[in-house]
Amino acid sequence: MFGFRKKKENIKKPEKVKKQNEKSGGLFKKLRNGLAKTGSAVTGGVGTLILGKKQIDDEVLEELETNLLIADVGIEATQQIIAELTKRIKRKQLKDVDALMDAMHDTMVELLEPNARPLIIDENNHPTVILMIGINGAGKTTTIGKLAKKFQAEGKSVILAAGDTFRAAAVEQLQVWGERNDIPVIAQGTGADTASVIYDAMESAKAKNIDILLADTAGRLHTQDNLMEELKKVKRVIQKIDPTAPHEIMLVVDASIGQNALIQAKEFNAALDISGITVTKLDGTAKGGILFAIAKNLDVAIRYIGVGEGIDDLQTFDASTFVKALLNLDKE
Repeated sequence: MFGFRKKKENIKKPEKVKKQNEKSGGLFKKLRNGLAKTGSAVTGGVGTLILGKKQIDDEVLEELETNLLIADVGIEATQQIIAELTKRIKRKQLKDVDALMDAMHDTMVELLEPNARPLIIDENNHPTVILMIGINGAGKTTTIGKLAKKFQAEGKSVILAAGDTFRAAAVEQLQVWGERNDIPVIAQGTGADTASVIYDAMESAKAKNIDILLADTAGRLHTQDNLMEELKKVKRVIQKIDPTAPHEIMLVVDASIGQNALIQAKEFNAALDISGITVTKLDGTAKGGILFAIAKNLDVAIRYIGVGEGIDDLQTFDASTFVKALLNLDKE
């Protein structure tokens, strides 16, 4: 992949600022490493084509277009990126690799920026109800645990609802997260009614003045109508206690399934009007371009991205930082 380094002045910084920068730099490094496979898919082979050329030409753009499609950026988003690069070539603005990468960065960020909307917790809600949805295997239960830990670290009280009652392992996994971090988990037996579990959790959260309720749900295939109807029922039951809830309906999708992630997002959005998306498993795939396809096709906030197993590997989505890591550009 390409990369360039900017010279930095040797300025001494206060210890607090230095530590913040070290943490920020560490998170960016994790993100860049997590996106390495997708980044290679996007830029692979382009450098060889550029060598010896006096200018960026159609052959380079064709290679880029193919790479973007392979990385599951999607047809619409790919066309937008290539169209912008073509305009810049006609204006003779792309003279070398750095100029090409800068143009790629700007165009990709412009595409993602409208969807880069972080989750904001309204302090007036007690609790703020976050309904987590998605098919089995997407990383939903793990994401709930990581979010619970993040919110707890921010000083917020959290309660978990083990609403994925059709998969015993999901209930046990959530209970382990709760015990490890001293977070209450409301659960019933395997096969219990999901809406009933979440109803109990809401009542408990209200009685204890809890800040955030994270509610897990079943994750059978999104093509099954009964799953969607069950989730609609859960939403109706929640609104019996609080008409403004759920305050966030967050879909968790697995980046490694590529265009199927977009199909899932469309299906769940049609049924439940989702407000946010978390994209997981970006570290294990070359198909991380699916974020661009989602952004191009849906007006839904991309809240978080997962680039590893650790707590810090679930990061708040930022368009510019994401693209810089993807293209292996310096953060500053």
